[in-house]
Amino acid sequence: MKVLKKILNISLPLLLGVFLVYYAYNQFTPEQITEMKSYFATANYGYIGLSLLFMNVSHASRAYRWKYSLQYLGYQSNFWNNFMAISVGYLLNLTIPRSGELSRAAVLQKYDKIPFDKGFGTIIAERIIDLIFLLLFVATALLLHYKQLMGFITQHIPVKQLVVIGGVFVISAIVGLYLLYTSNWKIFVFIRKKITGLVEGMLSIFKMPHRIPFLIHTFVIWFGFVLTFYFGTKALPETSEISLGIIMVAFVVGSLAISFTNGGFGAFPLLIAKILALYGVALTAGTAFGWLLWTTQTVATVILGGLSFLLLPVVNKEKLS
Repeated sequence: MKVLKKILNISLPLLLGVFLVYYAYNQFTPEQITEMKSYFATANYGYIGLSLLFMNVSHASRAYRWKYSLQYLGYQSNFWNNFMAISVGYLLNLTIPRSGELSRAAVLQKYDKIPFDKGFGTIIAERIIDLIFLLLFVATALLLHYKQLMGFITQHIPVKQLVVIGGVFVISAIVGLYLLYTSNWKIFVFIRKKITGLVEGMLSIFKMPHRIPFLIHTFVIWFGFVLTFYFGTKALPETSEISLGIIMVAFVVGSLAISFTNGGFGAFPLLIAKILALYGVALTAGTAFGWLLWTTQTVATVILGGLSFLLLPVVNKEKLS
């Protein structure tokens, strides 16, 4: 049963991505596909290099930010261990959604002896802060282009289904919490002990003395993401002149695509192309831009994640001996 669950967790998101890729390219004629290939051939890869640079600035700032919440709990983590743990996490998120958060905590448990539950708690707290920032970007985009963005979201993102799923999740969570805090079964007692460490990790962000530097790094992370997207648009003449407001809207749509799918596979280029088409960018150019940005970032993620897998035991050789 566990093996089947793992297979489904990996295969279903990938199958969804494959379907979206097929759906997107099924709309184009052979001439249009040839046109998209020409965009890849003539793209300005200097701007793609700048885009990837700011992607890595965001990752580095995330690695440094993580140190603050861990220090508050009394644990010292190495910057490079943090950075490589994050790189491995992004790589694993391309296979099983949200598995990267678990791997990050597992890496620090292995190499820096930080308890898994507390390390994972700090990651959950980070995600809450990042979600708030994402919502701020969504609100900004709505203020700039309310009609276009709301119409697009309601048409392409299954809001009703998400509400239903959210309702089921809330009800299940309430029932689960009731059993967790009233039952004396050994499994629930064990989980309660683990949750104590998890909550301590989550609260570290709100109690730690370095809250201001933590927030500064959070701004760096998110503006790094925006600059990653911005310099990506400069790589193609057809997208290089779009306004900052449109870039913000497209960035929000791309972020939602990545959040709700398996690393944005299939969904990111499709949704980016459709949102840019609302502002006069040809569907072929928008699709090529989406694939160019997604492909280069994914290749960089695979390379960084793979190198991190190899280098972690080498960098921490003394700790393992």
